[in-house]
Amino acid sequence: MPGDVARARAGAVAALDCGTNSTRVLIVGDAGQVLEREMRITRLGAGVDATGVLDPAAIDRTVTVLADYRALMERHDVGRARLVATSAVRDAGNAERFLRAAEEATGVTPEVLSGLEEGRLSFAGATAGLPAGAAGAGDPVLVVDIGGGSTELAAGVPGGPEDDVAALSLDVGCVRISERFLRHDPPRRAELDSARAFVDEALDGARYVLPLLAPGGLLVGLAGTVSTLASLAQGLEAYDRRRIHHFELTRGDVHRWLDVLAADDHAGRLARPGMVKGREDVIVGGALVLDAVMADFERSRCLVSEDDILDGLVASLR
Repeated sequence: MPGDVARARAGAVAALDCGTNSTRVLIVGDAGQVLEREMRITRLGAGVDATGVLDPAAIDRTVTVLADYRALMERHDVGRARLVATSAVRDAGNAERFLRAAEEATGVTPEVLSGLEEGRLSFAGATAGLPAGAAGAGDPVLVVDIGGGSTELAAGVPGGPEDDVAALSLDVGCVRISERFLRHDPPRRAELDSARAFVDEALDGARYVLPLLAPGGLLVGLAGTVSTLASLAQGLEAYDRRRIHHFELTRGDVHRWLDVLAADDHAGRLARPGMVKGREDVIVGGALVLDAVMADFERSRCLVSEDDILDGLVASLR
């Protein structure tokens, strides 16, 4: 597939997301049918919080996966595509090295999303297919997208104008929190307390950007941390999108799993039904973020969404 894939105007469309922890692709056909949806943990942002640069090995891992995704796009005759990079690439001093390699591997010019863009795309993807009655008519919905390097919060009324969605990005992703604070396996109480204080401080600042949100409204949670907690809560032996998408986690569920996983070491977490290999070392950091969001914004339930920024990107191409 030549470099004009993003300029062609016919055929299937594709979205590629290069996150701090995982690299993902979504390919959708002319009729809106999902042709491919794939995720691989590549840990592009490993060490970026400490060093400020992308590790060459992490770049190579991610570019290898992107080359595989190019083969998928060729197989489905993709006509238009968007490839985005988020927190790790935003923060990295050597981002251009990765962006050049990503374009060479895929034939698509990468975009480095701002936190506002990332939050709004996540909101669009997550709220487009909400179950009827999940949120009251005209009521704002809070969306939390817990990534590896950052967490995006977005609030707005589903289906409303994009410019009316308030969004921001906080540097409290599951990889960043784990690398910065959770140094022992399992983490020590003092490490968990320090991490929670850091997350709570970031969330306090978010209130100045987001609109005033009444307690008890709908919270929609995205990304690997939230999906994995839903899988753990159901004891799923294998990934099952139908059982995870729009599963409801209560605040009690999240707090209990945070305690359980924080008491396990890496091997113990990986042995639990529902744990995704490659997340066992960062799931505690992610669960801590979700627990803090639910507490600080007084949300008693979190609706899990497997529709996310990829779906928002695809919608922008159709």
